[in-house]
Amino acid sequence: MKHILLTLLCVSALGASLFAQSGYDIKVNIKPFKKQYVYLGYHYGKKKALADSALLDANSTGQFKGTKALGGGIYFIVSPQKQILFELLIDKQQHFSISADTTQLPSSIKFTGSSDNTLFQTYTVRLNKVGREITDLQNLSTQITDPAQKEPIQKKMQSLNKEILTYRDSLDKKYPNSFLSALFKAMKEPIIPPASKHPKGKYDSTYAFQYFKSNYWNGISFTDDRLIRTPIFEPKLDKYFRDLVAPDPDSINLEVDYMLLMSRTNADMFKYLMVYFVQKYINPEYMGQDAVFVHLFEKYINTGQADFFTDQYKKIMSDRAYSLMANLIGSPAANLDMVDSTGKQIQLYDVKADFTVICFWDPTCSHCKETVPKVDSMYRAKWKAEGVKLFGVMVDGGKDNWVKFIKENNLKDWIHVYQTDAQRDEDAKANRPNYRQLYDVYQTPILYLLDKDKRIIAKKLNQYQIDEVINIKRKKQPSQ
Repeated sequence: MKHILLTLLCVSALGASLFAQSGYDIKVNIKPFKKQYVYLGYHYGKKKALADSALLDANSTGQFKGTKALGGGIYFIVSPQKQILFELLIDKQQHFSISADTTQLPSSIKFTGSSDNTLFQTYTVRLNKVGREITDLQNLSTQITDPAQKEPIQKKMQSLNKEILTYRDSLDKKYPNSFLSALFKAMKEPIIPPASKHPKGKYDSTYAFQYFKSNYWNGISFTDDRLIRTPIFEPKLDKYFRDLVAPDPDSINLEVDYMLLMSRTNADMFKYLMVYFVQKYINPEYMGQDAVFVHLFEKYINTGQADFFTDQYKKIMSDRAYSLMANLIGSPAANLDMVDSTGKQIQLYDVKADFTVICFWDPTCSHCKETVPKVDSMYRAKWKAEGVKLFGVMVDGGKDNWVKFIKENNLKDWIHVYQTDAQRDEDAKANRPNYRQLYDVYQTPILYLLDKDKRIIAKKLNQYQIDEVINIKRKKQPSQ
């Protein structure tokens, strides 16, 4: 009975100890602030977010405390004036104390009970010291014009950079399981082997590129959500998709699917990557990459695998996806059944031409007033003689303003059309998507380029870019 009681007491004590260590408890003493709030923030990709606040007493002492553990990452202490004072690491150790005198940063920062941060602080102090030396040398170099005098300065800067890399490697080897080690791996880039190690023993640019790309994510786990709360991971993603992934949707989709597959067991990382990809491709930088967003919507969002989005944002994504599905590059353009200024019915698919340019515009839109005459100039100077047809669709502005603008700007030989109120009402009653949705027309002017079969070749480019595409396509056409 005595042994059972002793065992129960031990278990109870252990449970109390575990409970006491749950959540986070970070005591701070930040001089010289008194009776003011300081804040605990963290990086989230390129953004910064607030985690907690603490009211300092008359002795500059306060406490960040919560019942739920903080997500690992690089955090920072923020002054009452909303200035970042210094950074710290949050990982498994979440019960510790910090003291600092802000008049003597970073040397005055002391961590108690956090070996992670003691190590991080040692590294930070070393990095700041070397960084100041490099900055001084850079400033000195800008004042010197003689290359011979610059050379030793450049060599010294290279030596200091190498010193930091060597120091990182030494810490990585000594503390391989630390969060700092994971950060170093995320910061590291592959070193391409010398030319003698390339195929046939000479430099091969294709081999160098493939080697760099295939080793780019070495040592980085897509299940390590600590990385998303750092300023390192998102720029690394940006560089990968900007410089190393072919910009066509098929290539991007392969990379996106792989990363989402690898992160599926970590809810935070999966959510972060999904949001990153949606925001990147819902309104992409390059034409045609909106197909990546449609892929994300069909494979993940519309199947319930991304239920962390709000209902409002799901509605936005749904509307956007269904709008884009109808006008992806390479897909048949939706027919436009409209009327001209005389009331004659005209359909887009009745237009016969190797290339058709659709111009959605509004005679009262200031950008249209500037752009439409330029489109007409391109048409009269080049496109008309080449047999290109120009299909102009009045989106807004009223029929009278439309006809007046056409006459005043002498927009001859265009196929000018608009949708009547009756046609619009008929679409609505039949629950048919209107042309704005089918062509993603929510601003003006917008240009589309179609081939002879009315497939979309290009969209949302200016007239000069459209002309370049036409030239490229003509060169690829077999000679008659």
